[in-house]
Amino acid sequence: MNLVPIILGFSGLLAAYLLYAQVKKYPAGEKNLTDISDEIHLGAMAFMKKEYSILFVFSLILVFGIYIGLGLSSTIAFIVGALSSSITGFIGMYTATKANVRTATAAQNSGVSDSLSVAFFGGSIMGLTVAAMGLLGLGLLYILYGSDPATASTIHGFGMGASTVALFSRVGGGIFTKSADVGADLVGKVEKDIPEDDPRNPGVIADNVGDNVGDVAGMGSDIFESYCGAIIATIAIASTMLQSDLIQLGSREILMSLPLALASLGLFCSIIGILIIKILASRQGSNETNIANSLRGGTFASAISFIVLAYFVIISLGVTENAWYAVLSGTVGGIIIGLVTEYYTGGAPVRKIAEQGQTGSATVITTGLSIGLQSVVVPVLTLVVIIFLSNYFAGLYGVGIAAVGMLATVGITMAIDAYGPIADNAGGIAEMGALGEETRKITDSLDEVGNTTAAIGKGFAIGAAALAALAIITAFVQEVNHSRQEPIQLLLTDTNVLIGLFIGGMIPFLVGSLTITAVGDAAYSMINEIRRQFREIPGLLEGTGKPDNQKCVEIATGAALKKMVMPGAIAVFSPVIVGFLFGPEMLGGLLGGGLVSCILLALTMSNSGGAWDNAKKFVEKGNFGGKGSDTHKAAVVGDTVGDPLKDTSGPSMNILINVMAIVSLVIAPLL
Repeated sequence: MNLVPIILGFSGLLAAYLLYAQVKKYPAGEKNLTDISDEIHLGAMAFMKKEYSILFVFSLILVFGIYIGLGLSSTIAFIVGALSSSITGFIGMYTATKANVRTATAAQNSGVSDSLSVAFFGGSIMGLTVAAMGLLGLGLLYILYGSDPATASTIHGFGMGASTVALFSRVGGGIFTKSADVGADLVGKVEKDIPEDDPRNPGVIADNVGDNVGDVAGMGSDIFESYCGAIIATIAIASTMLQSDLIQLGSREILMSLPLALASLGLFCSIIGILIIKILASRQGSNETNIANSLRGGTFASAISFIVLAYFVIISLGVTENAWYAVLSGTVGGIIIGLVTEYYTGGAPVRKIAEQGQTGSATVITTGLSIGLQSVVVPVLTLVVIIFLSNYFAGLYGVGIAAVGMLATVGITMAIDAYGPIADNAGGIAEMGALGEETRKITDSLDEVGNTTAAIGKGFAIGAAALAALAIITAFVQEVNHSRQEPIQLLLTDTNVLIGLFIGGMIPFLVGSLTITAVGDAAYSMINEIRRQFREIPGLLEGTGKPDNQKCVEIATGAALKKMVMPGAIAVFSPVIVGFLFGPEMLGGLLGGGLVSCILLALTMSNSGGAWDNAKKFVEKGNFGGKGSDTHKAAVVGDTVGDPLKDTSGPSMNILINVMAIVSLVIAPLL
């Protein structure tokens, strides 16, 4: 049974390669299109190379510390986790930059069905790679160390490696993409009154590069670390469970292997969902509703098939069906959080924000902020219900296995999320390549759905990160108690716990400030550079001059690489400092305060930003005056305010709490 995750991991990578071969069969288009695509591809690759070089140095410092404190096995696990996450992000970004131009060309030559297939297949490569690399890395380490409770803590290093890469990829990619996006939009749309993705705008190529390094590579690493963190936490909980709890659920060996078994099943169900979307896409029409229904149909098919098959897997392994109820609560809860996110970022609240644009940018911003604050309520209550039900049915183990249930079908979830930036890039290439209004209508319809799927993906990522982090924190407490004669108690009457709560609650605000400031500083430089080029390059605005796209890419790259180190250092070293100087009680409080602040901030920022973005697009479709109107300019201002919230600071909260939690779990035996 232990070989199943490895076999399915290889199968998932094979399926991803076959999809890549299928994408490559579609024509890339004429030279003017391939030149644009190559510029985006080379910019993304250059950024990744520089980012990974800095990450390599940072990781070497951590490798040295882990080796000194925990030994060779944990060090190997950290390296495997970091490499797995890095490879996952690289593959997803590389294939996305090959799929974007083919999506645009398919829209021009064949229509919506083929263009949807190319974009979705490109995203599916990312999704399958996330699931497959997680299964391969964890499956191998589980065979070597994890199946023995005495050495199971070794695999915690894998999660720390994956989380470290994820934090740098998400924060660095987010700073890059939003500095370019804000600069291109404010100068191009507001000041020069030219369309989005207009080839005259020097910031457009950087903006398209950012879609790949932030929303594909960054998001992939984000989901990867939550996916692996949930599995690792559940294994850790099972390895330290009391014998009385085991009697009610099943044998320790089976409970430790169950997370990997369910993750393997989830990969299989994700492949089923991908095939269903391909079938539905070939039969549906060209409007946004039908495209969205195709993607939603495959997602629900994956979730339902997983829920049904998970029951038989759990029962066949001799585990009580109570564990299945916990899995069910996590899976259904993930769907609810995604649907609620879809409502707040694509439903009536978006139209309300757009309407407020008629009275200026101030009312756009205040309405969007209030909607973001309101959007916290239902997802948090959903998480509360998941925690209550999973604990009721299967105790602390139930919390972990519920997180695994929510993330098991990550292959299809990540596929639909990565589809969004590919469709967005395709629209940009169509505009820059002057493919005509009909082609742009098709790419716009794909992009419209992509915005919604990306927002849903962010909501799902937040919920998954919350549940995964809670499972890791639970595992941390059990791991500390397992190695101590007197168990720790995280009581509110304990001053150390209270101090930890306040410090932990403060850290997400600090990191949020750092990331927003980074985007603001980089956007300032970007705006001045774009203005300079419009001012100094003869004929640029008239279309006879050529912009210096590379200069804008260099500005975004430099800002992202310079500003991403401090948030990463805070996330990694704050648990180490608090844990070793003040003890596990204060560290437990730090994790509790950090979890609450991270989730509330992540939901507020991501949903506000997503709602502002779609309100702008709602106006651009001809509502309330359409493009170029005062309402449109007000909506663009709201969108630029929301850009760093939804794509940089908000998503960084997911990884921040998981990094803090997994680092705490890794050092738990030393406390």
